[in-house]
Amino acid sequence: MTGQVRTVDGRVAGRRGQATRQKLLDCLGEMLSSSPYRDVKVIDVARKAGTSPATFYQYFPDVEGAVLEIAEEMAKEGAGLTELVAGRSWVGKAGWQAAEELVDGFLDFWRRNDAILRVVDLGAAEGDKRFYKIRMKILNAVTNSLTDSVKELQAKRKVDQDVNPAAVAGSLVAMLAAVASHQKGFQSWGVKQAELKPNLALLVHLGITGKKPTR
Repeated sequence: MTGQVRTVDGRVAGRRGQATRQKLLDCLGEMLSSSPYRDVKVIDVARKAGTSPATFYQYFPDVEGAVLEIAEEMAKEGAGLTELVAGRSWVGKAGWQAAEELVDGFLDFWRRNDAILRVVDLGAAEGDKRFYKIRMKILNAVTNSLTDSVKELQAKRKVDQDVNPAAVAGSLVAMLAAVASHQKGFQSWGVKQAELKPNLALLVHLGITGKKPTR
């Protein structure tokens, strides 16, 4: 971790302190992958990091505060998903490639951040505005870019003018998020990852362009 990092009482943490803080976050992230969020205790995180609860409380008010730190960092990475859509052409073979790369990037991001995303979804579903804002920060990045893509196609008379760009984009992103969070479930239905991606990309392409893709 780089930059100025402060302890709970406002002191600036030195390099060693920053390393300790990051180790605590890394250990917490690992624990969230195997334990229910609310079962994770400060003493367990501290023990795994090789330090004490007192040290944990120097950097975070509680486990939830540390989880929010991880979630915020993850959201910054998620904002980069917009690069999979912004400025892309949805005409001809380029449209199919754009759909494939969006699906691949979205599913990959969800797999890498599955544990913390589950916590964010839980918090958002329970009405916690902090988690809700983080979730929307990730989804809005893609939704806004897809909305612009539909508007551009409408301007070129390639998509019906009655289509609401934001409604289409929001629906597709909600679908991507739901599928991404349920990837293991598809395996129980006999759907392999290699089969899921092209079919999901097909739905995305149809949703944006209203046409079957040119491959």
